[in-house]
Amino acid sequence: MDWASWTTLGVLTGRGGVLTEEVGVLTGDLTVHTTWADGEARIAVQYSGSADWFTMAGSPVRSPSEADSRNLHDAVVAAVRAGGAATVPSPPHSSTAQ
Repeated sequence: MDWASWTTLGVLTGRGGVLTEEVGVLTGDLTVHTTWADGEARIAVQYSGSADWFTMAGSPVRSPSEADSRNLHDAVVAAVRAGGAATVPSPPHSSTAQ
């Protein structure tokens, strides 16, 4: 089983924050975490320094490669910074994707 994960600390949400499955909208200083395994990326967010993780609305998503999941993580961080009750954006594809 191939897997990878990425974490970005200190992501300040844009106005309107990020939408989660469990508690609705979160705003402020968040940590964004993406885990990729078995062709799927799972995205979670938490208030930075907190113990509780929340599933970002739209997660999990199909992500066929580690490179695609890394690109997706970067797109998620950008979406969180943009705010507007951000959800997981459509996965970008790496240059190696067909």
